[in-house]
Amino acid sequence: MSCLYLTEQGLSIQKKQRRLLIKKEGKIIKEFPIFQIERILIFGNIQITTQTIAFLLEEGISCNFFSSNGKFRGTLTPVQSGNVLLRIAQYERYLDKTFRINISKSIINSKINNEIEFLKKYPKIISNNSCKKIIYLMKNILKDVENKDSILSIMGCEGKATSLYFKIFSQIFKGDFNFNKRTHHPPKDPTNSLLSFGYSLLMSEIFSLLSGLGFDPYVGYLHDISYLRPSLALDIMEEFRAPVIDSLIVKIINKKIIKIDDFIEKDGAFYLKDEPKKVFFLQYEEVVKNYKEIIKAQLNKLKEAIIKGNRYKPYYLK
Repeated sequence: MSCLYLTEQGLSIQKKQRRLLIKKEGKIIKEFPIFQIERILIFGNIQITTQTIAFLLEEGISCNFFSSNGKFRGTLTPVQSGNVLLRIAQYERYLDKTFRINISKSIINSKINNEIEFLKKYPKIISNNSCKKIIYLMKNILKDVENKDSILSIMGCEGKATSLYFKIFSQIFKGDFNFNKRTHHPPKDPTNSLLSFGYSLLMSEIFSLLSGLGFDPYVGYLHDISYLRPSLALDIMEEFRAPVIDSLIVKIINKKIIKIDDFIEKDGAFYLKDEPKKVFFLQYEEVVKNYKEIIKAQLNKLKEAIIKGNRYKPYYLK
């Protein structure tokens, strides 16, 4: 079972018996038996027939949609769980200020810890005095999280720690990649482009897993409700940014799997070209396969915390 990534503009997806046909200008360019596919990710202007959509839903295969530049748009998810009671509990916990504050503390505690542990894996960082000072400051912020009594103040700790983290993130890299600060919309350099693309893929992964377990991915606790924002998926992703995506980006840059000339610049933003994008998908799959069961385990812990009203135990990188 594997993910099918479709990025070439102008493709269409049709079904024939129990196979998916990928067409371009009316001609079949690839065929896939349905048993080989776990999930489909569609980027940009790619058509899919209603018969194919119905077929995918019947087969329990989710289909995630992105812009051509990798911005997550939404997902088509089979009905895998009718867990109405979980959703009712999820909504009730959202209205519980104490629960929201406690789960937000847990998530941000995990995120900052995982950033620190990730940096400590690189001798170049922990031997540098200025970097050691920044890690020391991050540890102090980490201690301060537990004393906060509002979501806003907890997010303030997260912002400070992550800003410090990214100040030394680029020092891990070898070669020509430059990185001054995190820029989201748009990504203003190749490193930010890779980070944004990776986070978008990971968020869609978590979104699908949440939906499959019966959660409402749009109702989170750390990230407030906002139109079309998958807040709960973003909540859980905070724990896994450094272990999954940041480590992936360092690997593909330092091993020169992706190079500077693999990007195009458009209106001051940088995006991967089509062929390097396929390379990125392969590298992403290799890393994320080691974390899928861990993420599922965390979602089951989240489910238990919501139903029982317990404090959520996040993932800690060691």
